[in-house]
Amino acid sequence: MYANETQAFKELPVVIAQITDCHLFADKSGLHFGQNVYANLTKVLLEIADNSSINCLFFTGDLSQDHSEKSYQNFADCVDECGITLPVYYLAGNHDDPVLMAKYLSGTPFQANKTINLQNWQIQLVDSKTQTPSGLVSEQALSTLKNAIAEDKHQLLMMHHHPIDVGYFIDKHGLQNKDEFWQVLDQYSNIKGIACGHVHNAMTLTSSTRQAVTLHTCPATSVQFDPNIKGVGILAQGPAYQLFTLYFEGKLVNDVVQLAFVEN
Repeated sequence: MYANETQAFKELPVVIAQITDCHLFADKSGLHFGQNVYANLTKVLLEIADNSSINCLFFTGDLSQDHSEKSYQNFADCVDECGITLPVYYLAGNHDDPVLMAKYLSGTPFQANKTINLQNWQIQLVDSKTQTPSGLVSEQALSTLKNAIAEDKHQLLMMHHHPIDVGYFIDKHGLQNKDEFWQVLDQYSNIKGIACGHVHNAMTLTSSTRQAVTLHTCPATSVQFDPNIKGVGILAQGPAYQLFTLYFEGKLVNDVVQLAFVEN
């Protein structure tokens, strides 16, 4: 494990883990669709802590389900108790309070910066939070992204909301300004992939834009949605996360890690 960013990104390839959609409560025994989400997060973090090949961890939003301050403390406690010492980057989902995130996700191992520089890669954390469940990458956020992208480095973008429809109910809460978002991305030929949360499923989709960027949606640590029904339904699948391996020449390899389902 790596205690700081300099150690984590000393050389390529780099392996990063993405977790998302924890949906924690103030009560650590709280259930979300019948699942103990704190216990599920613990299982995922323990597995990540036990994998010495992982260089850093990215959390892509929806930390809290009940919007309580204690849920943020619970997340920080879980990271500590599971022995996570590698750098942990984060961004807000639609359920989150950015002020509380900044308050509780501070100090080692948490990292507040949203552009992460590797040897010849950059990872950009893109803000898509609004005051509704839907997402929007604001003009300011798009400008920040354009100013941050180094054209001589391969790019991996990470965000909460999905910029490509996935074909079930969550699309009504997807990214509102998809066209503007993809118009910006089409200006760059070095974007190797996008990783998002929000959809509670692992999917690989490709944009229909000129640059044809691949989107990797991350399964949740909490529960996985059933894409085959009209409303909200839950699959009998356990907590999960995904890994990305970033190679010097720009190759990006994605792996999904699914843990066992335990009925509570």
